[in-house]
Amino acid sequence: MSASTSRTVTKVVLSVEQDEGVGAKVRRSIGRHELRNLDPFLMLDEFSVGAPAGFPDHPHRGFETVTYMLSGATEHEDFAGHRGVIHAGDLQWMTAGRGIVHCEMPHGKEKSHGLQLWVNLKSSEKMVEPAYQELLDKDIPRKTEGGVTVKVIAGESLGVKSPVHTRTPTMYLDFTIQQGGSINQKIPADWTAFVYILSGKALFGPEESKTEGAAHHTLVLSTGEGELHIRNDAAEPCRFVLIGGQPLKETIAQRGPFVMNTNQELQQAMIDYHNYQNGFEKARNWNSFVVRDEL
Repeated sequence: MSASTSRTVTKVVLSVEQDEGVGAKVRRSIGRHELRNLDPFLMLDEFSVGAPAGFPDHPHRGFETVTYMLSGATEHEDFAGHRGVIHAGDLQWMTAGRGIVHCEMPHGKEKSHGLQLWVNLKSSEKMVEPAYQELLDKDIPRKTEGGVTVKVIAGESLGVKSPVHTRTPTMYLDFTIQQGGSINQKIPADWTAFVYILSGKALFGPEESKTEGAAHHTLVLSTGEGELHIRNDAAEPCRFVLIGGQPLKETIAQRGPFVMNTNQELQQAMIDYHNYQNGFEKARNWNSFVVRDEL
């Protein structure tokens, strides 16, 4: 395989653990200053949270949050009455759209460990009604072939396709590659793509310009057409996610959990939230189980 038909690694960034939420620990990948707004992605956090820490009541507008649990469990509730528990291996793809207020807290005695990805929405979809897509671990398609196991959260790999609908075209693949295993993964032309490594190490890119990636590192990939070649020569398995998406190529105005296209829209989002209007009506007098349990 030649470099002209392969994706290569253009940047490698280590994610260092930092504080976030109330007592939570995260390793921020996309969203840190070196990797700000990797269009269409706004943030990727690897989180590790034990009670009583967590992410109590907070709002979102203008994008989607994708929560994928690696171990433990997270309990969530929103102001529309949607409540449940996301267990290890489960997926929640939440479209915040015009407005959501919710909480996300560890459930049970085990630490809640997972990934949360923020995917931007194009301007015409930022004010859609909130929606959820939820898949249990057993319902996420997967395949093992030649020392490579892939869970297809979104998109397609090894002939297996996810049922998840992505408003912003997105691929999200959870790979585990054993020693000696390799794969050539197709990525749509001109999509932004990156790898985040959870454990182990592997080689990414064509033979003539391969890059070794290790745990907690983000590998940003070149744009253009072609596949990504991945090989594991190490003794231990390598687990990583490969995430790609179609760039929106729109201006971004962001303040915390509000992501719009202009500063005027951003100001309006904050006014709407504080005045319980235009999508935030249900936030008036609402408290999640986190607050109710303290009353």
